[in-house]
Amino acid sequence: METFVVRVWVPDRPGALGQVASRIGAVRGDVVGIDILERGAGRAIDELVVELPDASLVSLLLAEIDQVDGVDVEDVRPAPAHLADPRLDALETAALIVASVSYDELLGLLVAHARRDFGAEWAVVVDLDDRALLASHGAPPPPAWLVAFVAGSQSSEAVSSGECGPDDVAWAALGSSRLALLLGRQGRPFRARERHQLAALCKIAQYVMGNLGVERPRPAAVPSR
Repeated sequence: METFVVRVWVPDRPGALGQVASRIGAVRGDVVGIDILERGAGRAIDELVVELPDASLVSLLLAEIDQVDGVDVEDVRPAPAHLADPRLDALETAALIVASVSYDELLGLLVAHARRDFGAEWAVVVDLDDRALLASHGAPPPPAWLVAFVAGSQSSEAVSSGECGPDDVAWAALGSSRLALLLGRQGRPFRARERHQLAALCKIAQYVMGNLGVERPRPAAVPSR
């Protein structure tokens, strides 16, 4: 069996998702996972984990889904070898962060696991005052760009609250400190549930930072890993 992750826009009405599942079954596909990413304006954005007997059936699968009125496919991609469980991954990350005993460990775990949990290409913690990276995983844009991005986003309450934002970058403040966690990825937009999850992760990290006794660690140049 070949496994794919299919992100679809579905009318938020009874039976719509069932119609999509029926079309998937018509090409001998099996829906083995569903994750609701966003709801609003009469539509829902869902990620479906679909098993197919053969990868050559993907084009036929998309054609079948397209037959359901009001449904659009945003993205389809092969599932990773280790298929993530978003809820379990989030709990495991929170447990590791709470057990941190130093700032270096805390920030290192935060960027590494945020990158993994959200399927991001890069993740950083940036000091907004000193324009410096405190922790980095992947290959992020320059610190000046990251700081300017956060500053511009703060003018929009909807973006700051996580209700919306640009497709390729998501961020959340680390509590009352002048630190922020940013993630970036191309080709698969961040959705509201992911942004809210990121904000919750930052609240946990901020709590741990407070218990470590200092509001803000001193900035230091950190190479990308």
